[in-house]
Amino acid sequence: MTATTQHSRKVVITGLGAVTPSGLDAPSTWDAVKQGRSGVTLLEDTEFEGLAVRIGGQVRGFDPDAVLEPRESRRLSKVLWYAIAAADEALAQAGIPNARSREQLPADASRFSILTGSGSGPIQAMQDATRVYERQGTRRVTPFLSMHGAPDAAAALLSQRYGALGAAAGISATCASGTVALGEAMRRIRHGYADSVLVVGFEDCVNPVNYSSNANMRALASGFESDPSRASRPFDRDRAGFVMAAGASALLLEAADTAHARGATALAEVAGYGASSDAHHATAPHPEARGAIAAINACLLDAGLSPEDVDHVNAHGTSTKLNDQMELRALRGALGDYALQVPISATKSSTGHLLGAGGALEALIATRTLQEQLLPPTINLDNPEFPDYDIVREPRAASIRTVLSNSFGFGGHNAVVLLRAAHD
Repeated sequence: MTATTQHSRKVVITGLGAVTPSGLDAPSTWDAVKQGRSGVTLLEDTEFEGLAVRIGGQVRGFDPDAVLEPRESRRLSKVLWYAIAAADEALAQAGIPNARSREQLPADASRFSILTGSGSGPIQAMQDATRVYERQGTRRVTPFLSMHGAPDAAAALLSQRYGALGAAAGISATCASGTVALGEAMRRIRHGYADSVLVVGFEDCVNPVNYSSNANMRALASGFESDPSRASRPFDRDRAGFVMAAGASALLLEAADTAHARGATALAEVAGYGASSDAHHATAPHPEARGAIAAINACLLDAGLSPEDVDHVNAHGTSTKLNDQMELRALRGALGDYALQVPISATKSSTGHLLGAGGALEALIATRTLQEQLLPPTINLDNPEFPDYDIVREPRAASIRTVLSNSFGFGGHNAVVLLRAAHD
C-alpha cells in the first residue's frame, strides 16, 4: 500500500494505559477523574523541605518489579517505569497481552511504530548524574546516561521491548508534546507509513530543581498547603497557578482495517489534528490567542467538521491566570458564539498537570468520555470567573459524538485533536 492509496484510512484507538497521581492504571485514573477525586497532595519527602511550593501530583505505590526485572529497573528513571507500564497496559487492552514475547503484535513488525511525547524526558537521570559527577568525579558517572537519559529513551526502550521495527522517535513540544505525538501518529497511519503506532506521553518534573524554577517563575499554585486537593482550580477567580504532576499515558492507534482484521475493539476514532506556534513569547500565550485559534481551526478542517459538530471540549485548563483566559478566547474565536454552549471540562483540576504527558492523558480521558457518555467534572470551581461558558462542575450524562482536546504549551506550542465515537 502506498501513501496515496491510504490517505483516507480511518484511525482508531484500541488500547489505553496510564500511571498517574489519580491511579496506577487507566480504569482507576478514569474512575477518579469522573468522580472528581483529586490526586494532588502535599509533597512530604525530605527532598522537598524548604521549597516555596510543596503541592504536587506524585505517583504513589507503584511497584517497578511488576513490570521490569530488578536489574532493568535499577538502570531506569522512575518516569521510564511509568511509560513502560502504561504501554504494556494499552497493548494488553488492545488484545496483545504477550507483546514483549513478540508472539503477537498489532501489525507486521515493520509497520508497527512508537512515538513518545515528553517535555523534558527522563530529566531525573541527568540531575542524578550531575550530582554524582560533582561529588565523586568522572569515573562514577553511569554509562547508561547516554541511552536512558535522552528524550527518545522511552521510544527506544519500547521498540526494543516489543520488537517494533517501524520508526521510533521522541517528540518534545513542552506541554503539547503528548498531543503532537498523537496527531503525528494519526498522520503516520493515514498516509500509509504505519498500520499501528503506540503513543506514550511521559513526564516527571516533580523534583526540587524543576519545582524551584517554576516557583521562581510564579507559575505554581501555592497557598493551599492545608488542603492541596483545592490547589488546581481552572477557570476559578481564585486560581493561583498550575499544579505540577508526574505520570504516563499510552494509547494504541491502528488503522481501522488492521484493527478489524485482527478482531480488536475500536474505542474511539482520532478524526482530526491541528498544530501551530504562537511565535510570541517564552511562557505567555499570545494575547489574542492567535496560535490556539489556528490550531483549533486546523483540527476541525482536518476532521471535516464545523464548530457546531463539537459536542464537548476537554480544555487544557492549567489553572493559570493567562492560560485560562486565552483558552476561552481561543474557543470563542474558533467556535464563535457556539463556544458559550458547548460543555467544557478541565480535568487537570483532578490529576494535576502532567506537562508533556498531559495531552496523552486527556486524550485517554476523552476516549472514556465518549465510551461512557459521561462528562467529567472540573473540580474546585467555587467562584467561576467566566460564568457565560458551560464549564462542567459535576459529572454529567450526555449524548456526545465528538470531543475536542486542547494542549497549549510554553514556547507557544499549540496542538489540538478531535476524537469521535468509534461507531459514529
